[in-house]
Amino acid sequence: MELKDITFSYDLKNNHLVDVNGEINRGKITTIIGPNGSGKSTLLGIMSNQITPHKGYVRLDGKQLVEFRSKEFARKVAVVHQRNSAPADMTVEKLISYGRLPYKSFLANNKQEDAKVIEWVLQKTNLSKKRNHALYTLSGGEQQRVWIALTLAQRTPFLFLDEPTTYLDIYYQYELLEFIKKLNRDLDITIVMVLHDINQAIRYSDIIIAMKHGQIVKKGVPKDVITNELMKEVYGINVLIKENKDTGIYTIPIGI
Repeated sequence: MELKDITFSYDLKNNHLVDVNGEINRGKITTIIGPNGSGKSTLLGIMSNQITPHKGYVRLDGKQLVEFRSKEFARKVAVVHQRNSAPADMTVEKLISYGRLPYKSFLANNKQEDAKVIEWVLQKTNLSKKRNHALYTLSGGEQQRVWIALTLAQRTPFLFLDEPTTYLDIYYQYELLEFIKKLNRDLDITIVMVLHDINQAIRYSDIIIAMKHGQIVKKGVPKDVITNELMKEVYGINVLIKENKDTGIYTIPIGI
């Protein structure tokens, strides 16, 4: 996926993205970080074809996003939003089945294939025992896993997640991130996500994109991106950067 000269504004006065260029590396986990209002979620919205840039374009597999039909794009890219909603009494299996909609047509009946994919998804996400449970009976972490399961049913090579750990306690945050990492490694899904927690971004990303004021400040492997200088420039804080032989580098904020 290539981003070329992306500029976007929600109003006439302020640009929320300014001449953003770059690419998303296939097969990697890329995490977008930055302070509130830096353009992280807006950029994700443009890459997921939910927002049209005022200038520039996004190209996927050599084709601009505006050229994709909706079902065609839904077979390429799946998205889990920060807030997701469905009837509380809907079952896990029923919600996951909606991930098969991009493959429906008036001419073909794919019930057997759909059932096979849904069964595969339930097993991959360890939700088989919850298949007939209503969403409201699940924990926050389990619900988020169901939404990701829905996207797996789309069988897309790209998965975008907007702040997937929001509203989860720390155990379920790390459980979910471990699950996302496993999906990337086992299924070779290219993952792009927005995170606020810097140490989580470091630990679970192959590539980090740091943003400020609607522009990309730096992109690279975590060790190259997360420096004292960048943290001061992007977040306005001073940090200590430590390194552990088991987990790699991590940051400790020490003041402004």
